[in-house]
Amino acid sequence: MALAASKPVRVLIPAIGVDSPLMDLGLQADGTLQVPPSGFPAGWFTGGPTPGEVGPAVLAGHVDWGGSAGVFYRLHDLVAGDDITIARQDGSTVVFQVHQVERYAKDAFPTDAVYGDINHAGLRVITCGGAFDHQARSYVDDIVVFADLVSIRRS
Repeated sequence: MALAASKPVRVLIPAIGVDSPLMDLGLQADGTLQVPPSGFPAGWFTGGPTPGEVGPAVLAGHVDWGGSAGVFYRLHDLVAGDDITIARQDGSTVVFQVHQVERYAKDAFPTDAVYGDINHAGLRVITCGGAFDHQARSYVDDIVVFADLVSIRRS
């Protein structure tokens, strides 16, 4: 079950109250994933598959920003079986089901597990987590949600 490419425009994660438009994210000069410029909205990595295509589509967003909760503030609360719904520019909607939520030290980020080839339509959702390092002004860990496509609705 997979679709042709179509830009994602909105993400909904009812279990944690997320309803956000999606902005485009590319790569920074050092090769790392660009992040949204503020706590909202979430973003989609344009260098990978679109949600619903075969492969791992990647979304990213902030856990907090300027002392307030960010779009993915409660991402760590997701559990296996929760749904993530993405509206696409072509009018279709794809629903992914969470199968794993993991926390990784930033220096042990699982690049291959997040961005590597898979033989089905998958989704990875990333935000920061763990303790906040005040000296480095960043969190020490990343939260990564792994989900698989379970349904497609066409308009």
